Amino acid sequence: MSLENLSLEYIIVAMAGVILYLLYYVFTKDSEYNRNIHSVASVVEDLNREIYYLKKKLDKHQQSAQESTRTLSDEEIYQEIERSVYDMVHPLSLGLKQAKEAIHAINSQIDARISILENGVKQISIPSSIHGNDDEKILSLYKQGVSLETISKELHISKPEVEFVLKINKIK
Repeated sequence: MSLENLSLEYIIVAMAGVILYLLYYVFTKDSEYNRNIHSVASVVEDLNREIYYLKKKLDKHQQSAQESTRTLSDEEIYQEIERSVYDMVHPLSLGLKQAKEAIHAINSQIDARISILENGVKQISIPSSIHGNDDEKILSLYKQGVSLETISKELHISKPEVEFVLKINKIK
């Protein structure tokens, strides 16, 4: 029995140690949370104070703006609007001029590339094995339901040439 009492005492001491550790942990976390909450509260208080001062400044600026617009004549207002519009439009017009120049440069490059492509296409020759008679034979055989491979074998031409003739005649 003394062994049982001894092991029971160890279990009770261990549980007491765990409970003490948990209490210490909860206490430290609670104090940490309280510090965090306090710092957040002070930040919120500073922000509220700054918002209050900004509202005051905004009210002063609105009042001065109202007073200054009352003192301007219609001609001065018109000139001020003209200056503001010019200041806004001038960068846009410069941007448009640059865009127009860029578009012209791109158009000239495209024209040059198109002429190069046209010259290249002119140099491509149609295969010598395709003649008008072959075209008619290909079309009539295809309309009869003969397969492309059979047509190419019978006329001794390649399958791509047969497809080419059909595409030119808008059949396939």
